[in-house]
Amino acid sequence: MTDADDATRRIGLSRGGLPPVPGTGESRSGSASTTPAADRRPARPRGFAATLAWTVANTVVPGTGFLAAGRRRTGLAVLAVFLLLVGGAVWLVTAGRSTAIDIALDTVQLRWLLAAVITVAVLWALVVVLGYRALLSRPASGVRHAVGALLVAALVAGIAYPAFKVGEVAVAQTGLIDDLFADDRQSATVVDEPDPFGDQERVNVLLLGGDGGAGRDGVRTDTVIVASIDTDTGDTVLFSLPRNLENLPFPEDSPLAEVYPDGFEGETESEGLLNAVYRNGPAAHPDILGPTDDPGADFLKLGVGEALGLTIDYYVLVNLDGFARLVDALGGITLNVNYYVPINGITGQELPDDYIVPGPHQHMDGWLALQFARGRYGLTDYDRMARQRCTIDAIIDEADPLTLLQSYQELASATRDIVSTDIPRSALHDFVELGDRVKNGDVTSVVFDDSVISPAYPDYDQMRLIAYSALLGPDAPAAPSTSAAPESSEPPPPAGEVPSAQPVNDIAGACAYDPEQAAAARAAGEPPSKNG
Repeated sequence: MTDADDATRRIGLSRGGLPPVPGTGESRSGSASTTPAADRRPARPRGFAATLAWTVANTVVPGTGFLAAGRRRTGLAVLAVFLLLVGGAVWLVTAGRSTAIDIALDTVQLRWLLAAVITVAVLWALVVVLGYRALLSRPASGVRHAVGALLVAALVAGIAYPAFKVGEVAVAQTGLIDDLFADDRQSATVVDEPDPFGDQERVNVLLLGGDGGAGRDGVRTDTVIVASIDTDTGDTVLFSLPRNLENLPFPEDSPLAEVYPDGFEGETESEGLLNAVYRNGPAAHPDILGPTDDPGADFLKLGVGEALGLTIDYYVLVNLDGFARLVDALGGITLNVNYYVPINGITGQELPDDYIVPGPHQHMDGWLALQFARGRYGLTDYDRMARQRCTIDAIIDEADPLTLLQSYQELASATRDIVSTDIPRSALHDFVELGDRVKNGDVTSVVFDDSVISPAYPDYDQMRLIAYSALLGPDAPAAPSTSAAPESSEPPPPAGEVPSAQPVNDIAGACAYDPEQAAAARAAGEPPSKNG
């Protein structure tokens, strides 16, 4: 050791310092370094504004704040975890979308997702707080401390809010699946299979609108629509049946055909109509179909399927008494009105309270949309059926992903209260994917009005031929192939005998605004009402 080195050593000792113990990183006084040597970098002078800016950056891209503070190892570790999470999220909404759907439809995985979201949010907030402290390279005044604390609190709140919303959606989704698609639900017409669609070319869903509610005796299904959906393209044909259809037939191999050999009948003519089957059938023969949670729906699935020559796979019943809540949860729907639509009123007994006036692109809340779908004073059932199809189409248009996400808790709550179905959990994944195709597919309709059939004396053979022709499409050959045929208890029609589907029309065209019709309605003057 040279004299100079010895002098330097002596000076250090005289100031109270001790040389470090070799190989320990510890001073001879016993104090330890708080930061690993590999993670320490000389701190550069940093203004308070730069500290705040880097804190924001560290919130947006976790890890950058630690890198700016010279904590290289910590910063790289946090950044790597963040990038992995982002990559996983991108994969879930792209190539891994099937996995995302599985998570969204599995209550156990949803609960794990909720726990994961809470954990990530807490760790993210911790990164923001610790990053800010690491960036404070010099003592700050009280005012600056307050400003910094407010910024950090705001950033943590910015992390907590979306985490809370995701958790809210997860909880609502879990409740919806548990209530609407209960594992112990029984059906006489559905077999819960691992691959519910299989190689089916079409899935047929019976859509029922029930009028159950306060002051009503049971449920009458005034709305009966079959949605036949192409599983490949999502193209959908809606078959609308009049509520006053009589003598609904049942399949020959069904026990219902034995008790109703000439079609469904009631004690009176009005009690034997289509809209009375749901209530009166199970009341007369409560256990005829075996164990089921909704015998009325099973009656209708078998009967309507036989009437159209289709196998009805599932049903969805919407209680119209709560329909308004569903529309309000979507933020309302937009409809075109081509004539005065009555609000309430009973033909020959009571005038309507008011009317929905003709006009294009009318945005309606739930209550008004319900009046639009139900009004029939002075109009025919077929007018109402057409408006109901337009209402369904407007709901499909309104149900974009952003709207669903923003209002999901309210939507889930409304759905649990007003909707029942026999769609099993095993079919949910397929239905979610099919819903995307329906959203982008074409929707056409077939209306069995009195220009096609007589509801009192229906020609069910003719109805089956019309349904058959509608599903084949306008460009199909006259002689259908067996593979393209809908499932039916009836034999396929002979070559050359498939009728042209006169009542088929495009939903978009049928629900479009007709200026001439609307002008004629306005020129005729508003019909009388209680308010008129």
